[in-house]
Amino acid sequence: MSCEHLAGAGQPEPQSTEGCQDCLESGHDDWVHLRLCLDCGRVSCCDSSPRRHATAHSHSTGHPVIQSFQPGESWRWCYTDEQVG
Repeated sequence: MSCEHLAGAGQPEPQSTEGCQDCLESGHDDWVHLRLCLDCGRVSCCDSSPRRHATAHSHSTGHPVIQSFQPGESWRWCYTDEQVG
């Protein structure tokens, strides 16, 4: 099955290179891995992190695709279709 969200995802500039923007804004630095929203460039923490900001961002904005923001990783995930690409 093909995912139109993954196929059409952009590659925006990251809004931060320092870490999860939501965690940093609230004074936390205990994220596990970072994810990049491919709609707006927001950098958020993964679901293994205590606050799961990447999923929260997708649900609140409707932005469906993230990409790993970890060095050496380039996989993408579509929240809408629950597919990796």
